Amino acid sequence: MEPPYRQIVSDVRRRIEAGELRPGDRVPSARAITREWGVAIATATKAHAALREEGLTVARPGVGTVVAGPSAARDHELTLPRMVAAAITLADRDGLADLSMRRLAGELGVATMSLYRHVAGRDDLLLAMIDATLGTVSLPPRPPRGWRTALELVARGEWALFQRHPWLGPSMSLTRPQMAPNAMRLTEWVLAAFDGTRLGFTERMYVQVLLFSFVRGLASALEPEVEAQRESGLTADEWMQIQEPALVQIMRSDAFPHFNALAEEEFDLDLDRLFEFGLARLLDGIEPLMKG
Repeated sequence: MEPPYRQIVSDVRRRIEAGELRPGDRVPSARAITREWGVAIATATKAHAALREEGLTVARPGVGTVVAGPSAARDHELTLPRMVAAAITLADRDGLADLSMRRLAGELGVATMSLYRHVAGRDDLLLAMIDATLGTVSLPPRPPRGWRTALELVARGEWALFQRHPWLGPSMSLTRPQMAPNAMRLTEWVLAAFDGTRLGFTERMYVQVLLFSFVRGLASALEPEVEAQRESGLTADEWMQIQEPALVQIMRSDAFPHFNALAEEEFDLDLDRLFEFGLARLLDGIEPLMKG
C-alpha cells in the first residue's frame, strides 16, 4: 500500500490528467490537504514537495502552488542570474536539501538539461548561490575608523544575511572555503579594518576566521529550526509551551537549584540577544591584542 503522501500525489495527478485542475489552477494548500485527507501537516508538506519534484506543480509568488503549465520562458531565455535567483528562492522556502536540478527546472518552466548550459552541476549552482547572497551584504567602500566598529558592522551584516537565508551558514565550509569572489571581498574588508594597528596579516586573518566562525556557528541553529517549524507547524515558543509540564516536573526536585534560580529570572533564549552578547565578548577578547 502506498504511503499517505503518495496517495495524495496520485489523487492530485488524477485530477490534473482528468482536466479537473488545469495549468495555473491552485492546488489544495497544505492546510486544505490536512482537512481533506485527514493527515498531519508534515504529510501534506511532503506531498507538496513530491508534486513539485515530479514537475506537476510550481510555486507562483503571490498566488501559491499551482498546476504547472506551458513553459513560462523559452530555454534560450534562461540566464545564470535568473537560475541563481530562483534557486535561492527555492532554498529559502523549502530548504537546501530539497533543491535539485530537476526541481529548479520545474520552478523555471524549462527542461532540466538546459540548466547544464550554465552550471556543471549542483555544486557549481550552490557556489553561485553563496556568492550572490554574500554580495548583498552592504558595507562602505572602506572600513570606518576603529577596528571594533568595523567588526561589529560586518558581523551584524553577516548575521542578518544568515537569518534571511537559513541554508547559507551550513553550506559554507571553513576548512575548504568555496572560491566565491564576494566571500573574498568580505575578508579583504575585514583585513583592511586593522590598518593602522599593530596586528600582522596572519593575526588579522585569524580574527576574520574567528569572527566568521562565531556568526556562522550561531546561524547553524537557524535552518534546523525552520525545518522543524515546517514539519511540525509549531514555532519554537509553541514547542517550548508543550515541553513546559515535563520541565516543571524535572525541576521540582532539589537536584537543579541553579536551573530553578534561572527560571525565576524568566530566562528566554533569544538568538539576537545571544548574538549581541557573544559578539561583545568576542571583541572584548581581541582588545588586548591591540595593546600588545
